[in-house]
Amino acid sequence: MTHDDPIEGAARRRLRSLRTARGWSIDEVARRSHIGPSTISRIETGHRRITLDHLVTLARALDTTVDELVAGEESGDDVVIRPTRDIAGGATYWILNRSDDPTGRIVAKMRVPASKRPPPPRAHPGRDWFYVLHGTVRLHLGQQEHLVEAGRAAEFDTTTPHRILGYGGPAEILTIFDRHGERAHLRAT
Repeated sequence: MTHDDPIEGAARRRLRSLRTARGWSIDEVARRSHIGPSTISRIETGHRRITLDHLVTLARALDTTVDELVAGEESGDDVVIRPTRDIAGGATYWILNRSDDPTGRIVAKMRVPASKRPPPPRAHPGRDWFYVLHGTVRLHLGQQEHLVEAGRAAEFDTTTPHRILGYGGPAEILTIFDRHGERAHLRAT
């Protein structure tokens, strides 16, 4: 790539956009990628060429793909999001927004199972919100249990230990997480 290569320019803008959407400083990306902050700054400003090694390492640090980093500007005109299915902590989920959402929020559809052996409750900074599309959700929030039926929503402070399960069978929810909630619920192993 050359400095005026449109692919390199798109990668620079995308790198900065993903970094700022996550609320990360250059130092934070440097820590996560093990690339010096001055190198990342020079890459973003066009004072240093982007190597394939940089692209691979930065894509991994930003939890995206090299293809996403080098996507041309015309891909931004595509308003259709193609969610992919994944599984974490027994729940199946589909991410419904783009990874560079400037709000830093994650919107997902989740299918949460009913469980006789529920996972331990989690607590993390932030707030979670969900809307029940199908079924009934059993929300354990601290020492309280709430049943949230289809057509109802719940919002709560996630510093209180919590877990979300299907009640009487699996349930489907539409949920919005901040970055803390994404790490706690969608990256659980």
